[in-house]
Amino acid sequence: MSYSILDLIGNTPMVEIKKLNPNPKVRILAKLEYFNPGGSIKDRPALYMIEAAERSGELTPDKTVIEATSGNTGIGLALVCGIKGYRLLLAMSESVSVERQKILKARGAEIMLTPGHLGTDGAIEEVYRLARKNPQDFYVVDQFNNAANWQSHFHGTAEEIWQQSGQDVTTFVACLGTTGTLMGASRRLKQFNPAVQIVGVEPYLGHKIQGLKNMKESYCPGIFEKQRLDKKVNIDDEEAFEMSRRLAKAEGLLVGMSSGAGMS
Repeated sequence: MSYSILDLIGNTPMVEIKKLNPNPKVRILAKLEYFNPGGSIKDRPALYMIEAAERSGELTPDKTVIEATSGNTGIGLALVCGIKGYRLLLAMSESVSVERQKILKARGAEIMLTPGHLGTDGAIEEVYRLARKNPQDFYVVDQFNNAANWQSHFHGTAEEIWQQSGQDVTTFVACLGTTGTLMGASRRLKQFNPAVQIVGVEPYLGHKIQGLKNMKESYCPGIFEKQRLDKKVNIDDEEAFEMSRRLAKAEGLLVGMSSGAGMS
């Protein structure tokens, strides 16, 4: 029995992709991060970043947790902050779906919308502006520059993948967003096996895949170290959409567009 829903973050299952595997000589394994209580991989860094801030003293009960998010990180933070009793203010583009906003509000988050044409970068700037104005009132999570983001995947995600795969990983693929997953997993998997190939999936300029980044058109995360990628692959929106549909029908995996991009 778990004493808190937060104890259920991580240790997600991994399954083999069979019907959509074009090469029978290769095993494709998918980590099912939607088994996290908040429904995505972002629960991991949300918990890790909040607890790191508690340990350092940056986050105290009188402060409001504030962050710019396109959705899943917000859900993870709302889950964690709700359990721990922190007020949470999320800045996001007004283009974020109404359904996503309702989920966040239902979990207790307060939402501040920023102009849609500014995208995630506009939300980030608004968070920084508020924090500069009243630094004593806020703890800025700053997922794009927070080392605890990638550390959650170094200590958690990558460790699990290595053990669940039978300590047999030759290639790791993840999409570029905050880049926390890639930066953390690359560090740990390379320690296990220096020959592991790290592949980053990036959407094309002008993409519509929520949560992903093309580094040429948006703020580049401070935690991103390009040299940790052995290869970068660009995927267009329709490829990602089609693959997510195929994963649902052929493999029984109801996943989002970013997972479709990674599988493509």
